[in-house]
Amino acid sequence: MHRVELRELNDLNFARFGALIAEFRSEVRTELARLETRIERTRADLIKWSFVFWVGAVGSIALLAGILK
Repeated sequence: MHRVELRELNDLNFARFGALIAEFRSEVRTELARLETRIERTRADLIKWSFVFWVGAVGSIALLAGILK
């Protein structure tokens, strides 16, 4: 092969690699956004159920304290 052909092949491969990297970055960003959404939902559920637990616990203790007086 000639030097010019090698340079052209190198440029073509570099362009293909750049396109692959751009596609990969796009996919990673999409998946990170999905992951962040799932984490936020899980966090919200955890806070909700924690609140329900503590309200139930405090209510039970208050009820027992009233009965045991």
